[in-house]
Amino acid sequence: MNLIFITGTAGSGKTTLTSILKKWYEERESNAVTVNLDPGALKLPYEPDVDVRDYIDIEKIMEEYELGPNGALVAASDLIAVNLQSIKEEVEEQKADYVIVDTPGQLELFAFRESGQFVARNMGGENKVVLFLFDFTVASSPFNFLSTVLLYNSLKLRLSLPQIAVLTKTDLSQMMTKKVMNWCTHHMVLEGDILKMKDSESYLIAREVFKSFSSLSLIPIPIPVSSITWNGMLNLGSAISNIIKGGEEYTE
Repeated sequence: MNLIFITGTAGSGKTTLTSILKKWYEERESNAVTVNLDPGALKLPYEPDVDVRDYIDIEKIMEEYELGPNGALVAASDLIAVNLQSIKEEVEEQKADYVIVDTPGQLELFAFRESGQFVARNMGGENKVVLFLFDFTVASSPFNFLSTVLLYNSLKLRLSLPQIAVLTKTDLSQMMTKKVMNWCTHHMVLEGDILKMKDSESYLIAREVFKSFSSLSLIPIPIPVSSITWNGMLNLGSAISNIIKGGEEYTE
């Protein structure tokens, strides 16, 4: 059983990619199941095979502990760890080749609370990989891009698991896709765009972050993917395979 954790900022396309990735594996005759770990999800574009909402009710938490929506989500994220054994057993009953885990919409609930780290370490599986989704509608400016890279590396530091960067929504704008990929592969271009914002209050921070990340090779080169056209899915599947299976040939 191989675990694939789908992570990223809110709105980056986690649930959509979860749905598409399952279909992609099934087309290649692999048994893939989905796990929804977002107790606050109201509607999903797929039917989860295992659903944390069967164990945790946000409305009941709000009522019982007199919490607002945000407080209830924080409490719910900790309750995932409490219910992890039951969730793990339900997942193992599926006897799947791939378990695709759709993490909470709010990245910080999974990345920065101890419960997220606990879940990642104790959910089982012989091999694990984390997909971090870059949303170019968020990382559209040099400063926002660096902020996303910071989140990428923060998650890698927290979870200590192999991680793949994925650039989503590439079908929306070829120009923006090319721009972000250019920043990742040609650091001088990113440095030049940062320099253009020299009058900004955040310039000095951005410059130092860039220098550190560039010198330490901490700026990832994401795999461009579209959940609409499925472009890039072959490259993504191969990258996942390289980590969890030591390489496996896929064809269109």
